[in-house]
Amino acid sequence: MEALLAAYGGSAYSSDSDSSPSTPPSSISLPKTSIDEEEESITLPPPPLDLLNPPNSLDYYVQEGQGSRVRSFPHVEGNYALHVYIPVCIPPSSKNEVAQFIKRVANLVPGLHVVDIDMPLDVLCKEEQKLEHALGRTFHISLGRTVPIRLHQIDSIVSMFRKKLLSKRRYLMDFRKWVVFVNDEGTRTFLSMEITSSGLAEIRKQISVVNEIYRLHSLPEFYKDPRPHISLAWAVGDVSHLLRQAIQDVSCSNGTSSSKNIFSSTFNGIECKIGKKTYEICKSSKTS
Repeated sequence: MEALLAAYGGSAYSSDSDSSPSTPPSSISLPKTSIDEEEESITLPPPPLDLLNPPNSLDYYVQEGQGSRVRSFPHVEGNYALHVYIPVCIPPSSKNEVAQFIKRVANLVPGLHVVDIDMPLDVLCKEEQKLEHALGRTFHISLGRTVPIRLHQIDSIVSMFRKKLLSKRRYLMDFRKWVVFVNDEGTRTFLSMEITSSGLAEIRKQISVVNEIYRLHSLPEFYKDPRPHISLAWAVGDVSHLLRQAIQDVSCSNGTSSSKNIFSSTFNGIECKIGKKTYEICKSSKTS
């Protein structure tokens, strides 16, 4: 409403004001009855379309250029996309090695994009600083499916997340394996790094808690055998065969062992994003 008021000249048309708009200079002022005042109407241009779409609505979220995030459910007016996750940053000491691996994979599989940035990898790979900068962003380990919820469910869900996912002690998450995932619709293929040892048990417990809260709100639960991971790049369609072969080829040429740790990260907390708004759910304590 404030945005609409600003578009039409501020408080001049506010319901708090008893005064009527000023009379145009070219008109003749005549006494008016209360009926005249009620029937008088002012023709205004239609409001800008962007004022009709709340910034945290599901449509706004999808239209903001996040091409790697494909809505897997039909849009319904008043829906908000819910995503709960662990934020992860690649350590500076490992960033160059990860960048080199991705660069070689991109040479073998055309059409790869960086997750959420949606910029073609072959463009980023021309300047290593840009690629490393892209890998310096925060990635995420999903603890539940991205699902639509209604406005009245937001407070309840956030409150239960904060109550059930209390501040946990820090633990180490080891990313040891390059893997490939395809979304349920087969419209996107993802190049990811999976946790297979340290951190796996703790994350699966957190996923179990999120599943419980989803159940109470009649939301679809996560996969039965969850594989915690972060996704770094995506391609249109199902190109899983090409990506798996590329991972194998690059790993062999690098002499990389499947048991070698790619990088480690410390669990620092959980966040949840609803529409465009991010909620802090918990932070880890410093004691181990």
